[in-house]
Amino acid sequence: MRLTNILLKKVKSKRIMVVVESVVSGHKFNTVRDRLSDKIECIRFDPFIQKDCVYRERKKIRSA
Repeated sequence: MRLTNILLKKVKSKRIMVVVESVVSGHKFNTVRDRLSDKIECIRFDPFIQKDCVYRERKKIRSA
């Protein structure tokens, strides 16, 4: 085993993929955000109700 293998540690990615869900209808989509930033809350078009509504981050899926 080389000395470099011992000294190197696993690097975390800077971005993560998260699920964002509509507050009104429950429609979900995936998006990517920075690991250190706050949770996402945005206004987007909801195809179920045919209007703009608030989407909030629900959970982390994986590192991106």
